[in-house]
Amino acid sequence: MRVNAEYAGREYPPNAAYEVGREKIREFAQAVGATHPAHLDPDAARALGYPDVIAPPTFAVVVAQRAEAQLLEDPDAGIDFSRVVHADERFTHHRPIHAGDRLVTVLHVDSITERAGLAMVTTRAEIVADDGAPVATVVSTLAVRGDVA
Repeated sequence: MRVNAEYAGREYPPNAAYEVGREKIREFAQAVGATHPAHLDPDAARALGYPDVIAPPTFAVVVAQRAEAQLLEDPDAGIDFSRVVHADERFTHHRPIHAGDRLVTVLHVDSITERAGLAMVTTRAEIVADDGAPVATVVSTLAVRGDVA
């Protein structure tokens, strides 16, 4: 099955809120080697003016991938995840993510381009706090290999 190019321009509905936990931030920080005390210690984060521990910048991918699952699990999209290679990821942060956030994400399929047997699928995850304030934008490009003849 080929990637359904008609999905370009699609917007998925907001997903259920993701509640950012202190321990999830600590685990992620440790996994990526982010050692700043503001990622691990609430007092250190508060001393810098944050309400609680803050997530490393790439933590936004955890939230974005929950929304991207709507596309990847949509059988009519034609994306075989076993044929996917991650090509690019970009983050725009409007404010740091911190423990206690409730984040809602809307996924946009910005483009689908086919070249040389690959479908390049670019998505944009707009992450907002539950009050609607922007938190981060994650733009991701996946390369989906076509069927082998």
